[in-house]
Amino acid sequence: MSETAKNTIAFRGGGFVPGTRRWAPWLAFIVIIACWEIASQLRWLPALFMPAPSEVAQALHALMVDGKLVAHILASLKRIVSGWILGSIAGVSLGFMMGIFVLARSVGLPIVSALFPIPKIALLPLFILWFGIGEPSKVATIALGVFFPTVVSAFSAVDNVPRNLIRMAQSFGLSTRLIVFKVILPGAMPGILAGFRISSSIALILVVAAEMIGADTGIGAFVLAAGNLMQIDQLIAGVVLLSLLGLGVSALLSFAEKIVLRWR
Repeated sequence: MSETAKNTIAFRGGGFVPGTRRWAPWLAFIVIIACWEIASQLRWLPALFMPAPSEVAQALHALMVDGKLVAHILASLKRIVSGWILGSIAGVSLGFMMGIFVLARSVGLPIVSALFPIPKIALLPLFILWFGIGEPSKVATIALGVFFPTVVSAFSAVDNVPRNLIRMAQSFGLSTRLIVFKVILPGAMPGILAGFRISSSIALILVVAAEMIGADTGIGAFVLAAGNLMQIDQLIAGVVLLSLLGLGVSALLSFAEKIVLRWR
């Protein structure tokens, strides 16, 4: 057999079909945690700075029994949900306008491009001066951080809707409203939902940073307090909690995609 024939990729009639191996991530987590536990038990990792997973699990259990864990989670979730909803509604609205209307694109694109790179957590002191040190300043920080990536993803998704579909709808005499809701919105929805995945991660990062600067409750405040007191097991427990919260948000978005994009 010639070298060219050996390197030829076999034809698959079904094309590329994305799939998952449900057991793979669980196996990876188990291997990582087992290696971590073994390294801790063999004293390869210093117990003062890197406690074993069993100690982290005990710290999580103690926090759950004490009731503090639920209070911190609820405080963070309240801020995340409020800021994410406000930022997403504003971002999707402006992104759609920029994708459809020339004037909105001409005005909005340079402004978004100029303000997007600014670290939003750097504006928290300014928001504290404007809104006070309570919840509004933290929600505003999260909403602003969510707003910009949502604008970019919504604008890009609308702009990438195939123009031939829009022209076809116009040739059939559909009104502008029907074209937006029957053609542009379904075509842009995958890109918008992908942007939601990014913005939800940004919201999680910003809520932790905001709580570290000015909050008594919340996962960020809990992690900061544990670090100041050198309670490393509780600190890592807080980090694990953030990871689990991120996985939960990702699972919710995956479920939403299956419902909204069932036509795919």
